[in-house]
Amino acid sequence: ALGYDGYMNTVNEAYDKYETQYGVELNITQNEYEALSSEKQENYDAAYKALNEDENVVYSYNMLINLTLLIATFSVLIGVLIVEFAMPLILGNGQTAGKKIFGIGVMHVEGIKVNNVQLFTRAVLGKFAIEIMIPLSLIMMIFFNLIGVVGSVICIVILAAEVICLVASRTNSLLHDVMSGTVTVDIASQRIFEI
Repeated sequence: ALGYDGYMNTVNEAYDKYETQYGVELNITQNEYEALSSEKQENYDAAYKALNEDENVVYSYNMLINLTLLIATFSVLIGVLIVEFAMPLILGNGQTAGKKIFGIGVMHVEGIKVNNVQLFTRAVLGKFAIEIMIPLSLIMMIFFNLIGVVGSVICIVILAAEVICLVASRTNSLLHDVMSGTVTVDIASQRIFEI
């Protein structure tokens, strides 16, 4: 529906074309490149330069990256909305299927029933945006060579924030619970009050 396969075919055909034209393989490691003869290295550099100057290929490659991020983002968002927002609304007490099985739920830190805004903040802002999509996007950008060490540093900072929240909060809550003012509790032994 988004034309992903067409863009992928364009990129693959261009790789095949320039590999055949220059007599080299473009998908090689740095060590494999250094093992090439100087003539093969010149051909590789020329093929790579021609590939990068082909506007249709550059556009198709950029669209592949954008569509990959878009597809991943919406897939994860739909999953989080169903599992972490809609299901707790249906089951009540902030319970997902797993929480229901193990008899745990989510409540406000002050002992009152969690409301829809808190569930939304917990699911979408906390879990989806900060804990899932920022690291996932950065990992995908590292994979596509769009970002260097900065992406790794940001992922480490998010992980450190999670650990600090877990250790420093008196309820041992993660970032999504701290952001939404919620806590995970044992339903059988916890009294949850209505507002």
